Amino acid sequence: MSTSSAASRTTAPADARVGPSARRSDEPFRPRHWLRAGWLMTASGWSANQFSALLGAYRGDLGLTTATTTALFAVYVLGLIPGLLLGGPLADRRGRRPVVFAALGTAALATCLLMAGPAAAWLLWPGRFLTGLGAGTLLTAGSVWIKELSSAPYDTKAAPGTAARRSGLFLSAGFASGGLAAALIAQWAPAPMVTAYVPHLVLSAVAAVASARAPETVRTAAAPHRAPEAVTGEGRAPGGAGSRAAFRWLVAPLAPWVFAAPTIAFVTLPGLVGDRLAGWQTVYAGVATAVTPGAGLLVAPLARRLAARHRLATAVTGLAAVAAGLLVAALAVAYTQPVVALFAAVVLGGGYGLCVAYGLTEVAALAPPHRLARLTARFWTLAYLGFFAPYGITLLSTRFTPQAVLAAAAVLAVLTLGAIVRGARRLRL
Repeated sequence: MSTSSAASRTTAPADARVGPSARRSDEPFRPRHWLRAGWLMTASGWSANQFSALLGAYRGDLGLTTATTTALFAVYVLGLIPGLLLGGPLADRRGRRPVVFAALGTAALATCLLMAGPAAAWLLWPGRFLTGLGAGTLLTAGSVWIKELSSAPYDTKAAPGTAARRSGLFLSAGFASGGLAAALIAQWAPAPMVTAYVPHLVLSAVAAVASARAPETVRTAAAPHRAPEAVTGEGRAPGGAGSRAAFRWLVAPLAPWVFAAPTIAFVTLPGLVGDRLAGWQTVYAGVATAVTPGAGLLVAPLARRLAARHRLATAVTGLAAVAAGLLVAALAVAYTQPVVALFAAVVLGGGYGLCVAYGLTEVAALAPPHRLARLTARFWTLAYLGFFAPYGITLLSTRFTPQAVLAAAAVLAVLTLGAIVRGARRLRL
């Protein structure tokens, strides 16, 4: 008995030493490469939103019209779309690392052009175009890189949907912090339309250093086995006509709302309620650009619970939130209430967070590994069409009241929800 007891005392510490050591050599304590790559998504979101908070400053200091600043905002999408469409296939052929580093450099160059805008306003146009080009490529290659680094052999314990949520969280963090930082600097710092862009250059350097140590995954992506996240237990088969039909019916209708909702919140609404802000327009715009994607960050746990309940639950709830936010926005504009407009921005931001989580999760489930970057690029391309929403509202407001346009957009969001539900029935889900 004493021998057995002694043996147990002898072996127990050895087991205790072996267990943690074994775990440290496994995935969870192997360097979290997805975290290193995540800084790229944050840099992409930051570059996209830093300009948004400065629209009022450009109108006031450079004398640009509302139509011009809104058009400059939309030019971003013209660069973004080729970045998305070309970045995905290029990342599949050349690898994730060289593509994301080229995109990161392009975005940094674009920021330098924007910094020169006060001296030569025409540079704002190529600056915004290159911002979109760099951000689009980063979104495609970066989100796929995070997805692969969140799968075996780099991460063997990630639950289904984890990679999509990680990409969305990093992107939302960049959206939220970039706009707010730019607005605060623009309000109080000297040479605001120059110094407001400095943080993005610093963040780009941090992202480059962090992601440089993340492994290349393009060979892993080309392997014949499916990553754990692509197996959902819900009968989603990657590739083939089934996945194309599912993308067309379940993802494509929702995708434009991913960015239509937040851009309306922090581009359109601040200008429509600005008469009551009395010199605080820039700060207000910065707060709007922070609370909108910030709400998208906060709904991540809800997105996870909804996805576990039903495949379409996240999409339905997200589009319902978008519709509700647009109706609240219409009321805020009708009565010129900045506080109500901020509440609308929170609701719209929640809808954005749910929609982006749903879209990325569906894409990861539908795409075979060798086509993941391409399908991700299609999703982001459709999503960023929503960046034209503020420009569309500006044009329509010349014939209709802004609140009427916002209310009509709410109806369109409800119709989109109905189309997705109908598509699910058509696919017999």
